[in-house]
Amino acid sequence: MHRTASSADTAARPAADSPTGTPAGAPAATGGRSREQEPLPPVALVATDLDGTLLRSDATVSPRTLGTLRRLTGRGVHHVVVTGRPASGCRPFFDALGYRGLAVCGQGAQVYDAGRGALLSSAGLDHGAALAVLERITALTGPLDLAVVTSGLHGEFVVTPGFADGDERALAPFRSAPAERLWDLPVDKVLIRHPSLSDGDLVAAAARCCTPGLTVTHAGPRMVELLPTGFDKATGLARVAGTLGVPREAVIAFGDMPNDLPMLAWAGYAVAMGNGHPELKAVADEVAPHHDEDGVAAVLDRILDTGVLPARAAAR
Repeated sequence: MHRTASSADTAARPAADSPTGTPAGAPAATGGRSREQEPLPPVALVATDLDGTLLRSDATVSPRTLGTLRRLTGRGVHHVVVTGRPASGCRPFFDALGYRGLAVCGQGAQVYDAGRGALLSSAGLDHGAALAVLERITALTGPLDLAVVTSGLHGEFVVTPGFADGDERALAPFRSAPAERLWDLPVDKVLIRHPSLSDGDLVAAAARCCTPGLTVTHAGPRMVELLPTGFDKATGLARVAGTLGVPREAVIAFGDMPNDLPMLAWAGYAVAMGNGHPELKAVADEVAPHHDEDGVAAVLDRILDTGVLPARAAAR
């Protein structure tokens, strides 16, 4: 499924100095190669998930990673955050990153301009269709704990009392409400949890019950989500990359969970985190170190220092 880089792809990379900091055509530092010896890979955009990927377990970004991202953008390479979090829950992380570009939020259903604080696009969920699917899932699995993400720039997680079990940081901003009040406002997605089923079994049950207008994704531990069909991280990233004039072959994507699979399949080069789900590791071109070991920075530092990517996987 992977493409071989073409001369047109190479042209997509900013044509200034080499990633080793030496003038184009000059010998690279030890361990690297000059552009006369081998064209640099066409890296023009780096897409990263947040939780389990760019963020450490304590939901912070390490100084090393911040430094690497500054090096990246200093070379003219775009960094795009692609996350399942709604835009309303991303602003503290964007502030910590100094992030001012376009971001893909809400599993691809939102495009957000962090610099202007503006939601450029979003897709909502049909209440009737969602309730019908939930009824079918419940008939199959038994009672569920539920949460919804309300629509818009100031959206929030609204959770039933049994849903939030100490992971409030992952649900910020959130409030509790009885199940019948979850639907008082427009909703972008629904999160479901089961008291005894594994995430994998719950995903399988939900997939059996989804109608053509809804789809299910597994975004993280105990984060099984129902979303409008037609939106995922790949569709959102493709839109942003197109806006920036970057072809897919010039994109490197990093992720850790099955909801990242469409993005990794779309990108020219796919990196799964060392802490990632086995499904991602099975299809990635490369497995980075653990997110608590600065895995994103480790891969990007190597690329910036050497200007070389490992050979792309033959198929994914």
